Formats: sequence, C-alpha cells, structure tokens
Amino acid sequence: MTQARALYGRKELRRLIEPRSIAVVGASPTEGSFGRRTLENLAGFDGAVYGINPKYDEILDRPSYSKLSDLPEVPDCVIVGVGQHLAEAVIEEAADLGVGGAIVYASGYRETGGTDGDAAQQRLLDTARRAGIRIAGPNCVGLVNSHSKAGMNFMTDCGAMISGDAGSISVVSQSGALGYALLQGVHRGMSFSKFLACGNSVDIDVADYVSYLAEDPETSVIVCVLEGIADGTRLIDAIRKAGRAGKPVIVYKAANGEASGKAAMSHTGTLAGSADAYRAGFKRAGAILVEDFEALMEVAAFFARNTEGPAGEGVGIMATSGGAGVICADKAEENGMALPELADSTAAVLQEFIPGFGSMANPADLTAEVLKNAGTFKSCLTAFCDDPGFGAVVVPLTFVHEKTTGVRAGHLAEVAAQTRTALAAVWMNEWLEGPGSRDLDSDAAVTVFRSPSRCMWTIRQWTDWHARTDWEPLAVSGSEQERPAGDLLPAHSGTAALTESAAKEIVARYGISVPAEQVVQGPDEAAAVAQAMGFPVVVKVVSADILHKSEVGGVRVNLTTAEEVSEAVTAMQGRLLRDAPEARIAGYSVQQMAGDGPEILLGARYDAVFGPLVLLGTGGTWVEILKDVKVYLAPLDRYAAGEAVAEMTLSKVFAGARGEAPYDVEAIVDCVMAFSRLVCDLEGRAAEIELNPVRITREQGPMAVDALIVLSEHSAGGGNAASEAQEEVAPEWVNA
Repeated sequence: MTQARALYGRKELRRLIEPRSIAVVGASPTEGSFGRRTLENLAGFDGAVYGINPKYDEILDRPSYSKLSDLPEVPDCVIVGVGQHLAEAVIEEAADLGVGGAIVYASGYRETGGTDGDAAQQRLLDTARRAGIRIAGPNCVGLVNSHSKAGMNFMTDCGAMISGDAGSISVVSQSGALGYALLQGVHRGMSFSKFLACGNSVDIDVADYVSYLAEDPETSVIVCVLEGIADGTRLIDAIRKAGRAGKPVIVYKAANGEASGKAAMSHTGTLAGSADAYRAGFKRAGAILVEDFEALMEVAAFFARNTEGPAGEGVGIMATSGGAGVICADKAEENGMALPELADSTAAVLQEFIPGFGSMANPADLTAEVLKNAGTFKSCLTAFCDDPGFGAVVVPLTFVHEKTTGVRAGHLAEVAAQTRTALAAVWMNEWLEGPGSRDLDSDAAVTVFRSPSRCMWTIRQWTDWHARTDWEPLAVSGSEQERPAGDLLPAHSGTAALTESAAKEIVARYGISVPAEQVVQGPDEAAAVAQAMGFPVVVKVVSADILHKSEVGGVRVNLTTAEEVSEAVTAMQGRLLRDAPEARIAGYSVQQMAGDGPEILLGARYDAVFGPLVLLGTGGTWVEILKDVKVYLAPLDRYAAGEAVAEMTLSKVFAGARGEAPYDVEAIVDCVMAFSRLVCDLEGRAAEIELNPVRITREQGPMAVDALIVLSEHSAGGGNAASEAQEEVAPEWVNA
C-alpha cells in the first residue's frame, strides 16, 4: 500500500497564498483577456506585480518583461495565464528560478479524459515534486487573499470586490464558478479572508488548502465546496487539524446522486452509496455538512461571529409578532434546541414594557407596541441577551420599514457588540434587501438568516461543534492485533462468496456469537443431529451459490421434532432441484434456534475514497424496504460504537420499552466494535460483509443468525486503491 502524501501546511503554501511579489505570465492590455483582468484584480495588491509578455514594454502602467528570468527578483508566485501548449515551459522556468508557487489557468489536461492531457498533467506534477514549486490547478480560476488585496485570478471585478475590509471566512472550492458566487456576497455586506480554487488539483488539493487555513491566523471559519476527492483520510486529517485550531469546517458536497444498476449480492451493497460514505467521513472528521448551497454563508457567518461557543444551553426567541415567534419556536424544537423559561430578571424588564395582550414567555411576543419607542426594543433585547439560560437569542424581523427595521438593526448591532450571547436576526420578509438588511449582513456580531429553519439548524450545529472534544488524528486500530479472518479465507476461490457456515466460522473468531450448527448431507442425518442438539432448530441449505436462501425455500425455522427436520430437508432438496438446479449444494446446516428479540443488521462495504464502512440499523427480511440504516467509517472505538448504537431507531427498545427489561447495550456495542475490526481486517480481501439478522436476546446477547462474506475480485491481494491515489477527482468546471 502506497503511503499517502503528507498534508501541506502554511510553510509549503505561504509563498503561493501570501506572496510579496507576483508575476503574471500572459499579461495583456487587451480588454476582457485573462491577462488584463488579472492585472486589474491586482491593482490594490500591497506587494510587487510584474507583467510577462515579450510583445510589450509596459502594460496598464506597469513594466512588462519578456520572461521570468528578466525580472529584478524571483517572484513568490507566478500566475500562468497562457495556453496549455506554453504553460509547461513557464512552470519549468519558474521551478528552475526557485519560485514558491504557480497558478495555472489553462485547461486541456486530465479533465479532457484524453491521454495527451493526462500526460501533460503528469509532467506538471513531476516538476512540482522535483523542484518543490507548489502548483494550484491546472484548469484553475485562481486565488484571492483579501488581506493583501491579492486578486490572483481572472474573475471580473474581483479587485474591486475585495477592496474593502477583509473578514475571517475562507472558502475552498473545486468549482471556480461556485466559489466566485459565494465571494460575491461582498455586494450585500459580507467579507472574506481567502478564496482558494482547486482546479484539477495536480499538486495541491482540498485537504492541503484546509490544512493551510488551519494554520492561517487570518482565518476563523473554513467553507469547503466539494465535488469529489480521492483520499478521504487526508481530508479527515485536515478537518481535524482545523478543529484542533478551533476552526470549524463547513462543507457543501455536490454530486450526490448514486449510480443506478449497482450489482450487489447483499442487502448492504444496495443500502450504502458514495454519498453515505462522504456523510460518514464528514461526521468522523467533525465537519458541518450543509445540504443546501444557499445556506453556506449564513452558517459560516454565524460561526465566524460567535467563535467562543454558547454561554448558555438554550435559545431565547424575542419577537414583535406572535406568529413569527411560534414559527421560530417550532424550528427550535425540530432541531432539539431547548427553550428555557425566562429568568426572573428578564421577566421583570419585560413586565415593565410589554402590554397585557403581549406574551412574557419564551418565545416572547413584545407586540408592535414596543416599536413606538426604539429604546424599549433595545432594553428588552438587552435583558434577553443577559438571561443566563440563553446561549443564543433569535429575533424574527417581519414588517420592514426604514423607520422601524433600520432602527432595530442598529440596536441589534449595539447589543450584540456588548454581549457574549450569540445574536441572530431572522429576515422573514420578501423584501430581501429592504432597510437594515445590508447593515445586518455586514455587522461584525449579528448574523442575519433568511430562513427560521436554517437559523435554528445552525445554532444546533454550533452548539454541538463547540461541545466536541475528539479532534485528534484518527488512530490506526488493530494494526498490531491478530487478524484471524485472513487465516481462514481461502488463498484462491472460484466462488464470489463464502458459504454461511464458512462466514460464521470467521465471525465467531472475532467474539461475535453464532448459533451452534452442524452440516449434514441428508434427511436422516439431519434428524439425528437435531435430536442430539435439542429442539427447536433451524435447517438451511449450504451453498455459496445461494445467498438469499429463503427465496428458493432454503430455510426452515422453529422445527420441534426429528420428523419435521427430516421432512424439511426432503422438501428442500426437491425445491432446490426445481428452482436452483445449477447451484452447488455443500449440504444442509442444522442450527440451534436463537431466542426472541429485536434484530439488527451489521454490514460492510469498501469505499474507494474512505475505505472500510460499517452499516448499522434495523435488520431482518424487511431491511431494504425499511432502509433504517446508518453508515460509519471503520474502525469504531468504544465511544464511536456506543454513539452509533444510541442513534439507532431500536435504541429505545434496547433501553427497555413499555416497562420491559433492558437489553445488554454494552454487549451490542462490543459486537459492533468486533465487527468493525473484522471489516478492517478483510480490507482488500472482501467486497461485502453482512450479518443479517443479528438477534439481540436477553439471555445470549447479540447472536449472528446469518452471515455473508463476498470475496473481492482479487481476494488474494490487499490494499486500498483510495490510499494509493493522490489526486482529486477533477471537477467539471472549465475556463470559459
């Protein structure tokens, strides 16, 4: 297995992202050209800018040079604004000179899918590795550093966009167009620190940018727009690094549709797709996964303006409309946010100002009466923010008018600047840019949301993120432990799956209970074995060619006499001759029947990006209909396994529902942990693993009633292709 490249950090990327001198190769006076736009975007840059174009001595009042080696100094960063046929030579010259970083605009590389483009991109990578020059792109829109006013890109009017005050939100995006769309938030008052586009990620990928921003003193929140990555572990490590630095990573993942017609031999194979793997990876990393692109900047702004986390546990809602307060309360409850009663001190202030037809509760309805006196609104808001029960206060704004909303926006800003409590305004009006909206968007302390649902969801994520403590790098589990699974797998097998009996033998070696069983060849032997084993028993066909035995009559349960067992095997033989004549039959398994109890599913898939995955959920024959499963990255330690069991729909049953005795939850957690070790041990050897059902009994604990292990195509080999890949999946954004 190839060792993944270490993450780049500020040391490796500083000259690229924080340059003191920049050269623009392909600089041009031609209106609309990439070279001219880049020079225009660098007009406010606080360092040196050099144009490179042998056709001109001067461009836009800047001296122009014929080549990089003619410059009076070695630039920190070179922007390569020439076509693909010229870019390689520029990179070679920059590398020979000792340039720190390069941004390559040109398309025509790996994103084309052709061998020539692939070879050209590989040559760029070889140069980067040889000379230590860090390359952004190719097929890259460029970068932005708002603090130094370095608009290192060809985006229209970017220089003017970043001419104002810089912020602390940084954006990493595989899509240049979507990243630019976010950056245009400056037009409604938002501010940014860095914008880092990936392009084809020949050298620098998303994980490297996140790693750099984790060390960047000018960044407090990282927004990440993804389409696909090649190595999930590197991204998880980068996000956890940011978490250790106190910087949340807010992710939007595009391209979530699953491929149809998936060939899967188990239920597990149809229940988990790549989108589930990404969600599991982001959860393990501690990222905040945003499902709606339009919510990204609201979430980021709230985190950036409230870096210390909540001082109280609940949310206070202060409204001047009863209906608006109720809507916000509904969304708070949907997201599990507490709405504590008002403290006596808060109630006393409200008592002084609220009319009798108002509501001194949480949510509070101040009514429109308080709008008659602006100071009244501010006094009530101050009391809410001083309430010790509230970590956040939400103020819905409904009727918009210059004389009311504009004034209230000012009071919100004043109070927010003087309190530790997070203060959010919900803009519940279709006049989206009405009076006060820009003031709130640009304020350093108040966050304005245009959806009550997004507001309360964000507060929930903010509360949970600040409560998290496990930011250390992922531990490698089981590397020094015995791996019994490998010893029991055949070195070569002509079948795609093991028989149930062979799979259970492996499962049992990991401490997971399985029913006692014995494989027989005919009815009389089955009856004798059942008599000795004790009733009731189960009889199943043993065949690696029959994975879903019940569909061909290959399972009979709750047999209580020797005669029933003999008749069951005889009937099974006849049905198999009719419905599965080509199947190879190794015999018939007579099994102890597990006790009654709820059933769970434990499954495994191996993802190309994130490696081994564990599926956990409600099991049994209805599993694909219910689809009550969640996906987790393997291995799971005790904390992660316990959290997974607690998230199950069946968790209330395990705790003892309707007065029944509880089940041994710790035994279930042990079973999940053991299964995750098995899954990791079989990486590279198995394609799918499934225990369905695992019966949870009070007497015997979890027992794997059925087991399936599907071998991978190259089961004698090992390794995870994802860990060997270095480059990102190229986004489809193309320079235009």
